[in-house]
Amino acid sequence: MGLDEDFYSVSIPLGATINMNGAAVTITVMTMAVAHTLGVEVSFVSALLLCIIATLGACGASGVAGGSLLLIPMACSFLGIGNDVAMQAVAVGFIIGVIQDSVETALNSSADAFFTATAEYKDRMKQKCDEA
Repeated sequence: MGLDEDFYSVSIPLGATINMNGAAVTITVMTMAVAHTLGVEVSFVSALLLCIIATLGACGASGVAGGSLLLIPMACSFLGIGNDVAMQAVAVGFIIGVIQDSVETALNSSADAFFTATAEYKDRMKQKCDEA
């Protein structure tokens, strides 16, 4: 992509460690699907807080296949959904795990590259403005 090594040598490993966009999306979508299936009303504020909780939880998700699925019960408990139903959602996640993990990893990797390129682009624009 023609990026400067000073940017990607820091941001890509750091993003691979804590930037788990795919995990956050998986946790949120699976939890919202369970809530919808059970007829649980989720307000906009609750959905927003769920997204924040899933994002923070995803930072600690392990880099193993299905690691994000184990955070679904935590997110379900936020909406008052019991562990028995939440674990059924985890079981569904394991069934679709090959496709789900592939999409999750692709989202994680592409987001890391996108944000690295964006940061470098902003730096280049700042340098051009400083030169002018």
